[in-house]
Amino acid sequence: MSRPVFRFAPSPNGALHLGHALSALTGFEMARRYGGRFLVRIEDIDTNRGRPEYVHAIFDDLAWLGIGWEEPVLSQSQHFADYRAAAEKLRALGVLYPCFATRNEIVAAADVTKLDPEGALVYPGLWRGRSKEDIEREHALGKPHALRIDMQRAIALIREKLGGAALSFTEFDTVGAAQKTVAEPGRWGDVLVLRKEIPASYFLAVVVDDARQGVTHVTRGMDLYAATDAQRVLQILLDLPEPLYHHHRLILDGNGRKLSKSRGDISLAHLRSEGASPAAIRRLLGLAE
Repeated sequence: MSRPVFRFAPSPNGALHLGHALSALTGFEMARRYGGRFLVRIEDIDTNRGRPEYVHAIFDDLAWLGIGWEEPVLSQSQHFADYRAAAEKLRALGVLYPCFATRNEIVAAADVTKLDPEGALVYPGLWRGRSKEDIEREHALGKPHALRIDMQRAIALIREKLGGAALSFTEFDTVGAAQKTVAEPGRWGDVLVLRKEIPASYFLAVVVDDARQGVTHVTRGMDLYAATDAQRVLQILLDLPEPLYHHHRLILDGNGRKLSKSRGDISLAHLRSEGASPAAIRRLLGLAE
């Protein structure tokens, strides 16, 4: 029987904070408990925001926490061709379409009462179902475009593939108990598969790499719980294996807000410089030493 595979997959666009420490330690400790493997993946598809110094800092923070991982570490920026190949498979299934709309056009046309699970406006379908002539005209003008998935068409295709069964994912807890959860991908609308400025999207890159690396158990924060809906759609359409999922609690600040790199919340490196120990970090996170 093969060993379970866990992973921690940070983006190198800022310093790790306590929320990242909880996620990394949760996956690492579960891997040890189940006799599994633990991987680190650098999710750097956004090459404009990623920085090499943050990659090195991630490794330093993890090593300081006492976390070990297998080498080599996969960096997503080295695998854009694989994401394009996956997108081509989706295109062949007839579930992708190009979108030439600008951000301002999307905002102007969107229904402000329809938000996705992250609180963003649901894409209003400006280019869904557009004619071949419209698309060719924009291509001829050299206009940049993204690729979006026609979510309703994808859901219908999945319903056929599953014989009418509900799309679901399996959530497991800290003691290994698992339960099925019905996915609701429709609430995301027509999500991006390839972006204009980035030759991949989070949703696509994650499912391709989890399959590539043989990840069997995905441990991450509750802020990504709803993202599983859209990822399961891509897994089914691309015939990729389904991992088990564990979404842990979030670390909040004094105002009840999730910690964020973009807002400059206190980093692990800063806590270390102030004299914190790995044991103190574990206690702060409410983890057994």
